[in-house]
Amino acid sequence: MSYDLGKEVKEAIDAGSAALLSLRKAQEELGHARNWGIVDMLGGGFLTDIFKHSKINTAQNCIINARHYLNQFQIELRDVAAYPQVDIEIGDFLTFADFFFDGIIADYMVQQKIADARRQVDEAIDRVEQILYQLNTITI
Repeated sequence: MSYDLGKEVKEAIDAGSAALLSLRKAQEELGHARNWGIVDMLGGGFLTDIFKHSKINTAQNCIINARHYLNQFQIELRDVAAYPQVDIEIGDFLTFADFFFDGIIADYMVQQKIADARRQVDEAIDRVEQILYQLNTITI
């Protein structure tokens, strides 16, 4: 079986693109959750809580999907690792956005958790975009 760099790069790009889509969706949902959290802090009621936690749950699902795709991306990047132009150090952000809201009562604390998760998702997006850029510059 021969090594086909073009095929390996395409597989890595596809996996990275899927991860990026999930990360961007998580980023969007965390933004909505943050907005509902602000409304909640300004006197929102029961419905505001429902909307906020719905967005948080959707963001958590997106993050779960992103982790799956990031793991796949990392596997595919190993196949391209022999090519010196690709800088592969993504392991640290595979554990991003471990946030749990059970038992948290204070709205402010929820806002902080949302902000922390959002920052981590933003960092992951930046890193995936950098790696995808590097992959797209490989001449085959």
